[in-house]
Amino acid sequence: MTQPVTGSPIRVVVVDDHPVFRIGMVALLGEIPGLLVVGEAAAQEQAVEVVLAERPDVVVMDLDLGGGSGIAATREILREAPEVGVLVVTMFGDDDALFGAVRAGARGYLVKGSTPDEVERAVRAVADGAVMLGPQVAARALGFLSSSRASLGGSFAELTERERDVLALLARGHNNAAIARSLVLSSKTVRNYVYSIFTKLQVSDRASLVVKAREAGIGLERPEA
Repeated sequence: MTQPVTGSPIRVVVVDDHPVFRIGMVALLGEIPGLLVVGEAAAQEQAVEVVLAERPDVVVMDLDLGGGSGIAATREILREAPEVGVLVVTMFGDDDALFGAVRAGARGYLVKGSTPDEVERAVRAVADGAVMLGPQVAARALGFLSSSRASLGGSFAELTERERDVLALLARGHNNAAIARSLVLSSKTVRNYVYSIFTKLQVSDRASLVVKAREAGIGLERPEA
């Protein structure tokens, strides 16, 4: 069901290399009150260019972009614009696709064939900084986040420099608001970084994250005066 419109519209870019699906998604989103499609792309490089130019709230991202990769595009986009929420909508429901997208920083994942209501809910949730997974993949994703363990060196090596800054403050017990003030970031950007850290380090709560970080020597150094 369409939700009531409040505030500024949610700005969306649609990325898919299949013209029929891309046109259909643009039309669907364009009919939903409170959503505004501000760009579209069919290839990896084009997707990055359009998103960095438009800075939308949400990118609806396919994973198979012909000769390119939606996962690689997601990684590039979030490296430059971590405040953007990426919602994957793809034919692929397998573990490799799901976990690859999550590791790249995607905060939503639906398989093609989801209902218009599911798409709308996912776009709104991702725009609000939440995580939204379709019912076909949610159970596997939760299992991955709660039980899968990677080596410390391998998982920490995936963090960007800014994610390491956020992690160090998290390990010292700072909340999101304090981290935002310290690093001069918006609260939404900090939430995105925290989610990305959770997925890359494969932990499900802050307590586990702090333990893992301190085991690696992160957050033990004295904060600057």
